[in-house]
Amino acid sequence: MKGIVFTEFLEMVEDKFGLETLDYIITNSELESEGSYTAVGTYDFFEMQQLLTHLSEVSKIPVNDLIYTYGLFFFKTLTTHHSDIFNYYTSPLDLVASIENHIHVQVRKIYPDAELPSFTVKKENDHELSLLYSSERAMFMFAKALMEKTFEYYKENVEIKYELMNEQGTQVKFLIKSYGPN
Repeated sequence: MKGIVFTEFLEMVEDKFGLETLDYIITNSELESEGSYTAVGTYDFFEMQQLLTHLSEVSKIPVNDLIYTYGLFFFKTLTTHHSDIFNYYTSPLDLVASIENHIHVQVRKIYPDAELPSFTVKKENDHELSLLYSSERAMFMFAKALMEKTFEYYKENVEIKYELMNEQGTQVKFLIKSYGPN
């Protein structure tokens, strides 16, 4: 997993839960990196799992809710460092539909060893999109948060429902309905 995901996660923990909590989750996790990450480095996803588990224990917030909160937080990284992508698309539905065939292609140019989830567009019209998310990391709530923030960025109303295709959450079907400008 790319280091930027770790560095931003630690920033979120410090911002939302405090330095003491950040220290706790790092200290109580067995991290090969010792909790020292660089944005361009690559790290074992097991480290993120440990950090999330310990944050869940101390905060009493379920892991999937923390992943969702992190997705909301991470969106600012996209708008800060990759704002041009939002100018390329005229609608949030078009942007979300292009995740696999355009956005992830661009990400792989920057980070060739990035292990990204896959998104398969199952059904599309002017107001609806059905996506199948697949990832062994089961961070579908991160994807959901990013999609919601994308619609917010474009100032459009959206309803995003999801259905777990397996109990691990490694395959999730999203149904996205756009309701136009808010």
